[in-house]
Amino acid sequence: MSKMRIGFIGAGLMGHGMAKHMLAAGHPLTVMANRNRHPIDDLIGRGAKEAKTPAEIAQASDIVFLCLTDSRTVEAVVRGPQGIAKGARKGLIVVDCTTADPVSTEALAKELAEVGVTFCDSPLNGTPVQADEGKLSAMVGADAATFAALRPVIATWAAKIEHLGPVGTGHKMKLLNNFIAQGYGALYAEALVLGAKIGVTPDIIYRVMQGSRMDCGYFQTFFGYAHGGNRESHKFTISNALKDLRYVEGLAHSAHMANPVGNAVKNSYSLAVAQGKGNDFVPTVVDTIAHVNGVKPFH
Repeated sequence: MSKMRIGFIGAGLMGHGMAKHMLAAGHPLTVMANRNRHPIDDLIGRGAKEAKTPAEIAQASDIVFLCLTDSRTVEAVVRGPQGIAKGARKGLIVVDCTTADPVSTEALAKELAEVGVTFCDSPLNGTPVQADEGKLSAMVGADAATFAALRPVIATWAAKIEHLGPVGTGHKMKLLNNFIAQGYGALYAEALVLGAKIGVTPDIIYRVMQGSRMDCGYFQTFFGYAHGGNRESHKFTISNALKDLRYVEGLAHSAHMANPVGNAVKNSYSLAVAQGKGNDFVPTVVDTIAHVNGVKPFH
């Protein structure tokens, strides 16, 4: 039985590992370079082919995976003059693994359905290390038939796969997940700075919380910087965190819901971006909170 042909746009920190595992499972893979050629060259060395435009990717594929920065980028890749919609044929499935705006996701799904293309969402949980190991989690928003077709392909790079509902549901859940995660980050940052002002060091906080009910994977990677000095312990940029929190704010607005905690969390990351720290990784937001409170940087 022939394997589905895969197209992949966005083979960066997360996407490279995902694409690598689909290729290793025997799926013909077509990729497209963006700013960093290293992961693309590695995939080509493993047997992938390279396309120049999203339209070419669509023409060469049965399923196209997107792992991009934001909804604006996804929209450009789909709708652009050489976008996926230009090269798509009936039966193509486009899977958006970006942490994206569900309003945009649902609009794109409606547009592409008119030309016989299925657009669905499968945002990710996990780290670049887990992507490299094929142990990510996937939150899929798709109809039942599309999910059945996608599941064995996603299983090449995901250890946990959840079908959450129709298109857009995955992106909604991902934003809730990231709101909680970045909320932890904002709380950790304030607690660490308050601790510094009252004589409770990061080492004391870490020793008390480690192994307790408050311990979790996010705690470990966040404190990898504040306690351990590792600036790459949690490879997710502050600007990406802020983007997600703005999408959360939009969701709350569309639901006519007050979200005071969401806005407070967003402002912590907004401060860091305003200080020019948007390309730094999330745990360093603690230094932004330290700065505005007259505390020296943690590392």
